[in-house]
Amino acid sequence: MTSLPAARPRAPFFSSGPCAKRPGWSLQNLKTDSLGRSHRAKLGKARLKLAIDLTREVLDVPADYRIGIVPASDTGAVEMVLWSMLGARPVDMLAWESFGEGWVTDVVKQLKLSDARVISAPYGELPDLSQVDTKTRDVVFTWNGTTSGVRVPNADWIAADREGLTICDATSAAFAQKLDFAKLDVVTFSWQKVLGGEAAHGMLILSPRAVERLESYKPAWPLPKIFRMTKGGKLIEGIFEGETINTPSMLAVEDYIDALEWAKSIGSLNALVAKADANAKVITDWVARTPWIANLAKDSATASNTSVCLVIADPDIVAKGPEAVMQVAKGIVSALEKEGVALDIGAYRDAPPGLRIWCGATVEQSDLEALTPWLDWAFAQEKAKLAKAA
Repeated sequence: MTSLPAARPRAPFFSSGPCAKRPGWSLQNLKTDSLGRSHRAKLGKARLKLAIDLTREVLDVPADYRIGIVPASDTGAVEMVLWSMLGARPVDMLAWESFGEGWVTDVVKQLKLSDARVISAPYGELPDLSQVDTKTRDVVFTWNGTTSGVRVPNADWIAADREGLTICDATSAAFAQKLDFAKLDVVTFSWQKVLGGEAAHGMLILSPRAVERLESYKPAWPLPKIFRMTKGGKLIEGIFEGETINTPSMLAVEDYIDALEWAKSIGSLNALVAKADANAKVITDWVARTPWIANLAKDSATASNTSVCLVIADPDIVAKGPEAVMQVAKGIVSALEKEGVALDIGAYRDAPPGLRIWCGATVEQSDLEALTPWLDWAFAQEKAKLAKAA
């Protein structure tokens, strides 16, 4: 049995959602004047509008794009768009991990769009983007595969003179990867990812072309109230000024504002991206010198800098079969949680068994550097247990 590593992460929070709070976060830092007040009161609407304005500033959203706070996290934002905008023209659905596969299910099995084309790839890989018809068809894709650790490297594959809409689920990319808004008509994300906010609120960003689709197209199916973004054929502008469709948690709003103000204080988007890149490099450098582990992403050019997904690569373990791999992966997760060193680092339930370590900007590089010896320690324990049981 190897001895315990000397140093421990200051914060053991490496979950891929909800993610770690920003460094120095404290409940006492949040403004509370809006709590206990109506979100439709002057103060409440002003705080919601501030959250929108700070989002635009930190994320570098173009001035003519609308930004709205919508119900039900990123899922709610994506569902609003799928139900409200699709059906006007054929659509390409890209899927290489569980959330993208979920949007495929919605479009093919729930909306039953017969002209939907699915372009997919297994975990760890990207689909062949050259197959995507961004000129004439709508496209739905995730920028960063949260459960596979694979992202699109850029938006060069999207036609600048496209006729369809590009609908991008960017929930684990926004604030950590630079989104090419000129190529994106719809962008969605949730507060609880890169900025470590609280759950249940989604962000919806619409280009002028997306607004035009909403105002000119009426889907053949009924829309629930929380999906409706137009009235009388015109966009409900209030949604994008802080007049939310349903009642938001003002405590969560204040928490998001706190995270945005922190992001602004450290240098906004460029600083956030740099922190995520440096954090991910700690893990990828460790993987490169550690024979028992590998990155699930097959190509380093498309590997995520936020949700870094890893698989057991030790030949002795792999030779014993999938059950042994699963046992070791779960054992590592359990051992590190018991030690209070790393929490919630197991692979997503639909992904290949392994580990998933969040490297977004709210995680400190020093904590990741302290984590890697513990990963080696936990693996050694689990491999010894497996050998002893054989």
